[in-house]
Amino acid sequence: MTDRLLARKSRNGLRKRSIFPYINAAGMILLMFITLYPVVNTVAISFNDGTDALRGGIGLWPRVFSLKSYETIFADEIIYNAFFITISRTLIQTVLNVILTAMLSFALSRREYVLRKFITTAMVITMYVNAGLIPNYLLLQRTLGLGKSFWVYIIPTMFSCFNMIVMRTYIIGLPDALVESARIDGAGDFYLFWRIIFPLMMPVAATIALFVAVGAWNAWFDTHLYNAGKVRLHTLQYLLKMKLATTSNSANAAMTSAEAAANTTLTTPITIRAAITVVSAAPIMAIYPFLQRYFVVGLSIGSIKG
Repeated sequence: MTDRLLARKSRNGLRKRSIFPYINAAGMILLMFITLYPVVNTVAISFNDGTDALRGGIGLWPRVFSLKSYETIFADEIIYNAFFITISRTLIQTVLNVILTAMLSFALSRREYVLRKFITTAMVITMYVNAGLIPNYLLLQRTLGLGKSFWVYIIPTMFSCFNMIVMRTYIIGLPDALVESARIDGAGDFYLFWRIIFPLMMPVAATIALFVAVGAWNAWFDTHLYNAGKVRLHTLQYLLKMKLATTSNSANAAMTSAEAAANTTLTTPITIRAAITVVSAAPIMAIYPFLQRYFVVGLSIGSIKG
């Protein structure tokens, strides 16, 4: 009797284990659809006719195909300059932030450095106590004179305390034998960092680079504060935001004009907003798959406590 019960339980267990992969796959497919639907729907709206989009009900494919929204966005030649400014800002800010933060993280990870705990504590305090927007504005605009210049995008963003903590934690987790053997061979600090430590930091460096690049690409508020009157220094996100505001105001004016209502255009704030979202997110979405492997590894390794 006992053998029969054990055999029945074993069969039930095997049946449950054989069903679980199908349930898991169905759940993952459903989750993937829920995650991708807003993205695909936004793309479909951006390629749809603006007047038709006002009816709603657009799913995964544009109902009335139109490129008018993208033509409206790229009609102004200043957007190409904004692309250049944003790409330049993203590249320079990412490279400087990663390198300078990595160098400081390496210095603060060395046990022989007497002031490492004091400096680390002082930097961490700045994450909890912030002077606020107005003191930062006065410092950058009046004291440092960075307003109406490209450097206002670069200098304040060359270092991040959070990124330093992540990199420092990663470096502390590396074997001490690597540093000790290099010291015995006569390696200096710069040689030790560039030839031994930094190559081993590639996973966490790629993760930090992705964080910084996304933040730099999406930034627009600093342009609004410091370079709103300098058209040649407008970033892509700020320019698209102003384009959306202009389109919305034009649409509101058209709603109050009988003549404009008779001459219905092919763009509306709905399609312009969707097209702006696609233009803003497409470059980062194209780069992310190439960094995803480093992103996952960097997050897992960077969490090691030394």
